[in-house]
Amino acid sequence: MTTVEATDDHVAHDDEHAHDHPTDARYAIIALILAAITALEVAASYIDLGPIFLPALLGMMAVKFLIVVRMFMHLKFDNRVFSWMFYAGLLLALFVYLAALMTFRFFES
Repeated sequence: MTTVEATDDHVAHDDEHAHDHPTDARYAIIALILAAITALEVAASYIDLGPIFLPALLGMMAVKFLIVVRMFMHLKFDNRVFSWMFYAGLLLALFVYLAALMTFRFFES
């Protein structure tokens, strides 16, 4: 294979995947969605939501995590193994955080 053929293959490969990646406008929309969710998280910290406070914050955190890793880290376009590794990390982090919170709640008297 000559250098020209290798370059042509690389360009063809790039053209093949160019339509998969989001446009700049799509990234701007995603950034606005993330900003809106962050604003909701901040607002929730000022409002007394009672027992749904923690689940609401954890849910918003998980949604933001999934959006960031799928779109900005391009996991949507990578091998599924990488996606499952990140999702497992999210579940582990949630489990550890909830276990720590339950521990403090358990010893609270």
